[in-house]
Amino acid sequence: MQISGGAPSAPGGTGPGPVEGVWRFAAPSQESSVPQARHAVRDLLTAQGLAGRPLYEDLLQGLLLIVSELVTNAVKHAAVLSPQIVVEVVIGGGWVRVSVEDSHPYRPKALHNDHGRTGGRGLLLVKAIAQEAGGACDVDRTVNGGKVVWASLPIPVARMEPALPSPASAYPVLPGPAGAPERPLPGRPAPYGG
Repeated sequence: MQISGGAPSAPGGTGPGPVEGVWRFAAPSQESSVPQARHAVRDLLTAQGLAGRPLYEDLLQGLLLIVSELVTNAVKHAAVLSPQIVVEVVIGGGWVRVSVEDSHPYRPKALHNDHGRTGGRGLLLVKAIAQEAGGACDVDRTVNGGKVVWASLPIPVARMEPALPSPASAYPVLPGPAGAPERPLPGRPAPYGG
């Protein structure tokens, strides 16, 4: 499974957040594509800085579950008319969007709860994950008559930690005579190692 696309080169290196960009990969409409897609998305999100930190753990787990459900649905319901699916990951503007495109014209109705059904709750799970995170999901038609099922989740923002005190203010000091260097309280090291 080869990922195409990428991130635009940012002048001056990467900033504090994840790299923004668009990545797409195609996979055959078969069951083995479900774990392959999930692993490919996990590896991509890791490479883009959206994994490996507690701040992003819920986002990562939610996105991986969404990818599994969307690819599973495409494989189960669209393979007859769509021998290939396309998974897309878009990172930008504080959001991550994952989508799965197939060529089958059927638009799933499972985004609305049907209490009489015993199966087919995968898209309801996708919707619940997206809503709980403050995101959204939907189904769009493609130009060629197929569909794209997508979910977008906001990227959590790290709270600013209070600045650490500078060495000069790390320890309380006693004022000295005018012009004399300050001296630390007894039992404390000097602010400048002196």
